[in-house]
Amino acid sequence: MSMIGTIAVMGGGSWATAIAKILLERNERIWWYLRRDDRIEDFKRLGHNPAYLTSVHFDVNRITFSSDINEVVRNCQTLVFVTPSPYLKGHLKKLKVRLSDKFLVTAIKGIVPDENLICSEYFHQVYNVPDENLAVIGGPSHAEEVALNRLTYLTIGCTDLDKAQAFAKCMESHYVKTKVSQDVVGIEYASVLKNVYSIASGICHGLKYGDNFQAVLISNALQEMQRLLTAVFPLDRSIIDSVYCGDLLVTGYSNFSRNRVFGTMIGKGYSVKSAQLEMEMIAEGYFGTKCMKDINRHLHVNMPILDSVYNILYERISPNIEVKLLSEAFR
Repeated sequence: MSMIGTIAVMGGGSWATAIAKILLERNERIWWYLRRDDRIEDFKRLGHNPAYLTSVHFDVNRITFSSDINEVVRNCQTLVFVTPSPYLKGHLKKLKVRLSDKFLVTAIKGIVPDENLICSEYFHQVYNVPDENLAVIGGPSHAEEVALNRLTYLTIGCTDLDKAQAFAKCMESHYVKTKVSQDVVGIEYASVLKNVYSIASGICHGLKYGDNFQAVLISNALQEMQRLLTAVFPLDRSIIDSVYCGDLLVTGYSNFSRNRVFGTMIGKGYSVKSAQLEMEMIAEGYFGTKCMKDINRHLHVNMPILDSVYNILYERISPNIEVKLLSEAFR
């Protein structure tokens, strides 16, 4: 683990909290960047994150909290970014410390808005982080199930497999199994798309389409995902691996999926704004839909499900009409 060094979790949401829990199973200490000092004080006093996964208790003596991103980056070799993608640029604007010599792990399942870049590409292009120092965490992994110590399988992607393996060992425990991959780009795009398809699944659920149709929707979504991944990064990958298919299934079917919940509300007739206001957590797929639509304008991949979700969320076309048209295209 020497090449990994001191680890910091960057973000304070549910998935960040779950990752901190996982890391403390195998690592004596971690740093934790939280934006708000009042949240840090509450965390120290209560022994748990006051806002997310409150049932998970931490030994706060093993955590160095800081609201100063520069202090955290200066003192840590490995940075695990788990901030929602729309807020990533805002956090990084405060940086005065170089990132190029750090090992960056992104657990962000979204695209950097305005840039239309997956996070690893953003860190590479804007902060000059070499590819071998960029990794991604993927796989079917609801934070709520990690909180309950339920068996979870994660894939660590990095072009440098030795570094991927070293970080994977930092995350292994009796309830977390890990494997490694070199498909950083594919894993990141798949993690964005599965949120889009989860919204589609929720919309269909809200419209009272049944399990038969949901199965056809998800199988078509998997084919659509494969077409996109082949276009952006041709590789001899198996789309049925858990990091692609498994993550799509758990996000499309589970009640823990905030994107599915968001989609269900849209299918039931909520406006986008009212659905967002009612949800306490961000549905990354809402932002991912627009970013992927913009990206695909240059790639021209056949993506009818993405197009339908975009039309519903951004063009305000009736979910009933869009899903009916989509259903007629399926076989």
